[in-house]
Amino acid sequence: MSDFIATYEITRGRFTDAITKLSHAQLNFRQNPNTLTAGEMALHVAGIEVSYASQLFESNLNAEDELLARCATEGSINDLPFPVTAEELTPERVARDLERGRAAAMSLFESADPNIRAKVIPSALGPLMNGQGAMARLCSHAFYHLGQVYMIAQSPDYPA
Repeated sequence: MSDFIATYEITRGRFTDAITKLSHAQLNFRQNPNTLTAGEMALHVAGIEVSYASQLFESNLNAEDELLARCATEGSINDLPFPVTAEELTPERVARDLERGRAAAMSLFESADPNIRAKVIPSALGPLMNGQGAMARLCSHAFYHLGQVYMIAQSPDYPA
């Protein structure tokens, strides 16, 4: 077992459990004009996972995964609009995309190739990191956004 899997399963599992309980209205509730919704955060988390895995494995993405990888940066890290609309951001899509991201991350963690851990890629924020650093970030990334989802749910206007 990879040294990252236990941590990832706890942090990502808690995020997934919290997100997959949300309704369409809750997933798309925007607390402030320039922040992500919980649903957008979910696709952002999965997008980072798919993006890092494709870079580290040097694999091409199909159209669906390419769109998901764009969710890693568009609408959050850069000034482009989020690539998935509120109408498209359904509980079913979020659950499906979270599973795709999880599978990508697990493929990294399960890889025993030391070259993957040593390979250098840019992070979503721009600085370079190696594969081991990318895996460490994947272990904490969903937990960071779980706190944000909790804060969004505390808004007095949050849908019931």
